[in-house]
Amino acid sequence: MTGGQVFLAVVAVIAFGACLRRGPGAARRAVADTGSSLLKILPIFAVALPMAAFLAELIPADAAVTWIGPDSGLNGILVASFAGGLMPGGPFVTFPLVLAFAKAGAGVPQMAALITGWSIFALHRIITWEYPVLGWRFVVIRLIAAAPLPILAGLLAEGAVALLPITLGRP
Repeated sequence: MTGGQVFLAVVAVIAFGACLRRGPGAARRAVADTGSSLLKILPIFAVALPMAAFLAELIPADAAVTWIGPDSGLNGILVASFAGGLMPGGPFVTFPLVLAFAKAGAGVPQMAALITGWSIFALHRIITWEYPVLGWRFVVIRLIAAAPLPILAGLLAEGAVALLPITLGRP
């Protein structure tokens, strides 16, 4: 287990203890909710993780390294920022794809920009939720205001990598 997983396990045990203090009914409901959530999420992971492994084998490493590799610099950060906004789906689709890019040789700063671009500019969310609820004027203003954020995240990650070298896929 990684340090992050241990931390989450400790928090879960503490939360379970707090539920028990409220009474056995609260603890039973929490355990039942956990079970139903696992039943929904596990099938998604069972498909998403193999998909990432297959994609990692299909993505040409030289293309990934050229476009978003660790030496692609600002151009790679820009490409990744834009690509992040075009990535469809939620985290169960996106993070396996990011894992596939990482396995193919993507750089840490570029993946930081890609994930930030996905978080901020997800085109599918803009079209299905943001525009219908808030209108184009708001969408355009928000996109203009947020445009530098994925690039900034990539550049800050580049500086952080210089101080704390890291390899994707390892804590």
